[in-house]
Amino acid sequence: MKAVLCETLGSPETLKLVDLPAPEPGRGEVVVDVAYAALNFFDTLIIQGRYQTKPELPFSPGGEMAGVVSAVGPGVEGLAPGDRVAGYLGYGCCREKVVARADQLTLVPEELGLDRAAGLIIAYGTTLHALADRGALKSGETLAVLGASGGVGLAAVEIGKLLGARVIACASSAEKLAFARERGADEVLDYSREDLKVRLKELTGGHGVDVVYDPVGGEATEAAVRALAWRGRLLVIGFAAGDIPKLPLNLPMLKGADIRGVFWSAHATREPAAHRAELARLFDWAADGDVSAHVDVALPLEQTPEAIARIARREAKGKILVRP
Repeated sequence: MKAVLCETLGSPETLKLVDLPAPEPGRGEVVVDVAYAALNFFDTLIIQGRYQTKPELPFSPGGEMAGVVSAVGPGVEGLAPGDRVAGYLGYGCCREKVVARADQLTLVPEELGLDRAAGLIIAYGTTLHALADRGALKSGETLAVLGASGGVGLAAVEIGKLLGARVIACASSAEKLAFARERGADEVLDYSREDLKVRLKELTGGHGVDVVYDPVGGEATEAAVRALAWRGRLLVIGFAAGDIPKLPLNLPMLKGADIRGVFWSAHATREPAAHRAELARLFDWAADGDVSAHVDVALPLEQTPEAIARIARREAKGKILVRP
């Protein structure tokens, strides 16, 4: 089978397309013929050894995928060859076939395309966990989404609206903001041209933002905390800007505010029942058209380096997939 491998840590150009033996399932395992593997910002880091997960070399990038079950091992119940499934594996999905534990896979409704299912799990799973669980976002509250045109950002715009929030999409260009507006954002803010703190205060009539969804980090984080309302919550999703911010702790103190970490992959591992319930809710939303699970582009497997490079250049509007 064909697989994209990271054999030495480095830039996307160092990835190689190789032939590997087809895998066989062990006890409790399933082999899936991958229809689409989805890429995320952390793929730009994991291939450089800069992510908290550091797989043993060589490994394939791609943390999530969707496809069709081709073989099941002993002890597997509830899954059979021909079933359409999607799953979060952490890494290893950029190949023609993957082996996964049965409990890592979720059945995909027939009404939902495998391309959209492949890109749902991490971006939308992170976001539903962040907003509903960690952020306790309530109907009628104001949600500011930083990096609103990327995969997790668009998910936050859409899920925020489904949860009844007034959504302010924040991004770095008019084109990206127009895209977020199409996905349901009530207000938009270009933080490459406008002062983030000042404008968020203006858009909330001086009240401040109830919840900030922050996958960006860098200097935007402190500005967003300064724009929080009383008892506001900043959700730490990631650091796409590259810098991990260091906050003056008097800011959350004076606002009675919370800085809440969102470590979705640990949540999925530590709280599997809640994770599966969230995925079922997301797949139903997607099948009904309530969330777009927008795919920006699906490139051939051999173009995985270019797919990851596009994410590193912040060119993605929605999800970037590769297809074996």
